[in-house]
Amino acid sequence: MYFKRFYDTDLAQASYMIGCQKTGECLVVDPVRDISQYLDEAQAQKLRVTHVTETHIHADYLSGSRELAKATGAKLLLSDEGGEGWRYTYDDEHQKLHDGDTFMAGNIRIQAVHTPGHTPEHLSFLVTDTPRGDAPSMILTGDFVFVGDLGRPDLLDEAAGGQDTRYVGAKQMFASVRDKFLTLPDYVQVWPGHGAGSACGKALGAVPTTTVGYERALSWWGKLVEKGDEEGFTKELLEGQPDAPLYYGRMKTENRDGPALLGEVQPLAELSAADVKARVAAGARLIDTRKKEEHQAAAPVGSVNIPDGGTLETWSGWLLKPGRELILLAPTDRAEALRRKLWMVGLDRVTGFIPNAEGLDTVPAQPIPATKLGSHEGALILDVRAKTEYEEGHIPGARQLHAGRLPWRLDTLPRDREIVVHCQGGARSAAAASLLRAEGFDVLELAGGYDAWAKSQNA
Repeated sequence: MYFKRFYDTDLAQASYMIGCQKTGECLVVDPVRDISQYLDEAQAQKLRVTHVTETHIHADYLSGSRELAKATGAKLLLSDEGGEGWRYTYDDEHQKLHDGDTFMAGNIRIQAVHTPGHTPEHLSFLVTDTPRGDAPSMILTGDFVFVGDLGRPDLLDEAAGGQDTRYVGAKQMFASVRDKFLTLPDYVQVWPGHGAGSACGKALGAVPTTTVGYERALSWWGKLVEKGDEEGFTKELLEGQPDAPLYYGRMKTENRDGPALLGEVQPLAELSAADVKARVAAGARLIDTRKKEEHQAAAPVGSVNIPDGGTLETWSGWLLKPGRELILLAPTDRAEALRRKLWMVGLDRVTGFIPNAEGLDTVPAQPIPATKLGSHEGALILDVRAKTEYEEGHIPGARQLHAGRLPWRLDTLPRDREIVVHCQGGARSAAAASLLRAEGFDVLELAGGYDAWAKSQNA
């Protein structure tokens, strides 16, 4: 059996390839939208992608399952559990999976196990290398069981407009770990769909894998389930969950109904400064991928600062909406890679790039020091951190609005007064302030964020 984990550090997301080296067949589980990595790996290992599946209808990224199945001719297998509203709608393109169903990828047997809780339709996959025996060696748990944590059951309420679905989800999660996960042998390896940094849980471990036995013995939930304490389990599971960015609702809908196919992609065009200015004036959004310090020194008009690095995909999902023309301010050797990162959150309409800011109209965007905050009396202090951070300590009178909810809450912000934006240390607020600036608000950033303000109070 061949096994490989692919990991996107930005979204803290894992996908998997499981292959039978004897027959040359392989399965890909939870692929992302840039499918080149799977095609390259299959070719390198002399495998054919014959099966594609996913654990559930994802909320934090746009799935690549449909894209990969179309590109390879592989069989697409998707959950048919969950009930009304939680079944995939593009029925003619996939085979439906139910609890207990099995299929073979060469000599590798895959069994679907319905494990609702995070979402109603969620499946986990038991993997058995049949030449070695009939016992499963691993389970791919998606957003069900993580290393040290469980998938949150409140995303439908937080980001998709649900009403108290968290309590139903918590009850289902309790039953899933009790009746499905904890009935497995201790030696079964657990390979989850996310690692530390994902908003799909609150305390995910940084190591990539665990075992059923380890989680049974040492997880926060193991003893509660063993004692049958569903009430205590529910309270602990729901308490302290981070804010869910509102783009999650869009991802859920698009993944359920079938993500748009990218197909053959044309090279990204390099644009002149004059062309960029004309397009921005006509409604395009310029994404400045330079470091925040470069952006703040002279911010291009109409630009949102989302720096190239480990948060570009996540922050792009937070701050940008699909459908609008997007232009990248990025070096020539990075533009294509960044375009592909935007695909992850369904931002497909990137029409070109400009390698530097020369010739663009700019405005000053230097942040103010914490010691000067008092001179901005009457300003709205906007705290774009998570609610859990806010609750641990905040500037008196500040309004909390997570950066990942900002584009959907612009109409709640004043246009007739100054807004001072801050986060914990200044990175998130720089991106959030740039969006507000591009949307025409009178906005400043607080240099160093809450950390700098707290330090100034003790000086």
